[in-house]
Amino acid sequence: MSFKNYAVPYAVDERYSKKVAYFSMEFAVHQPLKIYSGGLGFLAGSHLRSAYELRQNMINIGILWKYGYYDQARNLDQTLQVTWMEKLYSFLEDTGIRFQVNIHDHPVWVKVWYLNPETFKSAPLFLLSTDVPENDYVSQTITHRLYDANVATKVAQFILLGVGGAKLVDELGFNPELYHLNEAHAISSSFYLYQKYNRDIEEVRKRLVFTTHTPEEAGNEKHDIYLCHKMSYFCGLSVEEVKKLTGLEDDAFNHSLVALRFAHLANAVSQLHGKVSRAMWGKYKDICPIIAITNAQNWRYWADKELYRKMEEGNDHWWDDRKRYMKKRAFELVADQTGKLFDPNVFTIVWARRFAGYKRAGLLARDMDRFNKLIHDTKYPIQIVWAGKPYPMDYPAINEFNHLVHLSKGYKNVAVLIGYEMSLSKRLKQAADCWLNNPRVPREASGTSGMTAAMNGAVNFSTDDGWIPEFINHGNNGFVVPKADYANMHVEEVDDYDMNKLYQILENDILPTYYEKYDTWRQIAKNGMRDVRYQFDAGRMAHEYYEQLYK
Repeated sequence: MSFKNYAVPYAVDERYSKKVAYFSMEFAVHQPLKIYSGGLGFLAGSHLRSAYELRQNMINIGILWKYGYYDQARNLDQTLQVTWMEKLYSFLEDTGIRFQVNIHDHPVWVKVWYLNPETFKSAPLFLLSTDVPENDYVSQTITHRLYDANVATKVAQFILLGVGGAKLVDELGFNPELYHLNEAHAISSSFYLYQKYNRDIEEVRKRLVFTTHTPEEAGNEKHDIYLCHKMSYFCGLSVEEVKKLTGLEDDAFNHSLVALRFAHLANAVSQLHGKVSRAMWGKYKDICPIIAITNAQNWRYWADKELYRKMEEGNDHWWDDRKRYMKKRAFELVADQTGKLFDPNVFTIVWARRFAGYKRAGLLARDMDRFNKLIHDTKYPIQIVWAGKPYPMDYPAINEFNHLVHLSKGYKNVAVLIGYEMSLSKRLKQAADCWLNNPRVPREASGTSGMTAAMNGAVNFSTDDGWIPEFINHGNNGFVVPKADYANMHVEEVDDYDMNKLYQILENDILPTYYEKYDTWRQIAKNGMRDVRYQFDAGRMAHEYYEQLYK
């Protein structure tokens, strides 16, 4: 096919006719395409699927990571081993498009691959690669690893996504009305556009919208402005010009702050995150308004349709049978990895997502006396599965993962799994009776894993963060830890409070309901399935982007 004067290869719904180019470092579209690490990618992947279903006039730009994020393997003692394996994709199409981007005052060749919408039923996705023989080895490595730990490589990745992505849009002749940055990784595109539109920042501003996912300042990327300049980040502008244009006063180039100053509108990813973001960035002048569009996940891809069918038919016996089957099937994976045979009739808690300090994977095991009592309870037996990928250089998170591996060796009913990608994610959501989520409030911007868990008959049990305040009606469609005065508590007090509440709700509400009033439990699970289907399907989110962010 020709990529000259590119148009999306399906009939566009006139409600979504505005042309949008969407930039993201990662996309979790389907398991075989391993170019994602966590929630940002899962969100972008669901967005692409729903944009395709709604026939939106949107193209998407990412990077083809040669080694993906990383492959999670095990050392001899079962602890985490980080491995890297080349990924090969016969289903991607070579566009024939090649162009050069300046990185470190040096022209780097960029090759463009294409994921056809029909392959995985997703909006068009273009992927940039520098892994071509015309480049020297250092330039080739720019697209080797997602979120490379080397600072210069990471800045080069940001230039490739932003400047390279904006250049690709011109190569395609797509002429979007809006450039949508999913996180600030691609804000270098604004300097390319600034030069393109004769150094008129207002021309850039009216074309730029921005989604922020990070609810604390420390988590937003900052790099030395002189390093960025040396790396050709600013498309020919001097450091003085950049400072004047961006309003930055020190030598740290704050990507998110610049995105908030260059965009005409930004969105946070839950209503609570909107409040947190407005408070956090409000002390800076000249930032754009921040609205809230709550994240969502694609129901058609993630939900177990059979379970929904049984719910709609009102056939409780068959609903129970289907959930038991889903658990049994997932437990084959647990047995395969750990040699532990879990029982589909036993209450199962799953904690599975990216390992990061604030997400507190091991919170339940903070008090080992209570943990042992819970694990060995014969009246209300329990099984726990942990899974997730820490960032490969986040040693505290890796230590937490390894601690749980060692802990699990002492119990038949506790398991820690590796390989937490899209397929295992879906299976573990089907395995869960209870999907546990306990981040420190308000550090989880959205936390979308619980949405897809509810789509598979798992009951959410969470601290009151991210999307949860918009969803959980305690005891009706899930369970939530009541908020404390977290702002005036020390982190140890916060962790103790949340852990105590988790145990209280588990021991007094959740376990007795599951084992003694299963009809009530089933109804709670069904209520969650019903409430999540429309309110937190990515179709609603993709529609709101057009209605609220793109207008």
